[in-house]
Amino acid sequence: MIKWIIVAAYLGAILYVHFRGKVRLPFMRQLLDHSALVAPFNCFMYIFSGVPRTPYIPVERFPDLEKIRSAWPQIRDEGLALIAMRKIKAADKNDDAGFNSFFKYGWKRFYLKWYEAQHPSAEVLCPNTVALLRDMPSVKAAMFAELPPGGKLNPHRDPFAGSLRYHLGLATPNDDRCFIEVDGERHSWRDGQGVVFDETYLHWAENKSETDRLILFCDIERPMRYRWAAAVNHWLGRKVMTAASSPNDENDQTGMINKLFRFVWLGGQYRRRFKAWNKNLYYVTKFGLIIGGVALIVFI
Repeated sequence: MIKWIIVAAYLGAILYVHFRGKVRLPFMRQLLDHSALVAPFNCFMYIFSGVPRTPYIPVERFPDLEKIRSAWPQIRDEGLALIAMRKIKAADKNDDAGFNSFFKYGWKRFYLKWYEAQHPSAEVLCPNTVALLRDMPSVKAAMFAELPPGGKLNPHRDPFAGSLRYHLGLATPNDDRCFIEVDGERHSWRDGQGVVFDETYLHWAENKSETDRLILFCDIERPMRYRWAAAVNHWLGRKVMTAASSPNDENDQTGMINKLFRFVWLGGQYRRRFKAWNKNLYYVTKFGLIIGGVALIVFI
């Protein structure tokens, strides 16, 4: 009986994640998406969230972010210097599981802060921005993110609802053709202006302009209604998200998730070859394994 309650609760969490918001993935894709795997944890965050459960949250709800926004010209200068040195780039060794799929569409990044991981490269190359972020405990992760002309990010949900996303325009096209769309609501970046949104809603981005886009990209710890819920959220971020750290260069820390992801990526190459060889057999095998896994959970 307990097992069936757990299964029902898990399926209920997946359904909630799927139907949350106005825009959603095809249902079969949702079942295979990483957001289905972590759905129970994210539902906990939604239930006890201390801010509105809406796609965009007013920046005014986070007054400490004004410290970052007011320093945007200095942050921009360090980011532009990185671009000149070609330091904002895709991962070198397939060791960035969280953003690996973005690189093929032109998106690039340079980590400034990632939970409790160490990034000495950022301290050397961006000392002012790193010092500013170090004094802001609510900002758990930060990076420079570049989207060149023609670049895009396909519709996706980020996996962890314990954070909210802050984007601060640094050197942008200041053009409505360069935008992000969260649950069907579009925002175009502007220099010196910030926006906060819930990255677990389906969202995508595109730069249709002729100008590069540089922003400061931050994860902010989601405020929770109760102190004990905030403690759970903080613990999960510290233990789980630190393990997802990715390096800028060989001197930076690589988390265990990304160390393992290199092997997952290699397996994915064989999976793609299998799919290219016989697509019908690939899908029969894929869904057979899924059904077999579910059967093991339910009946054993």
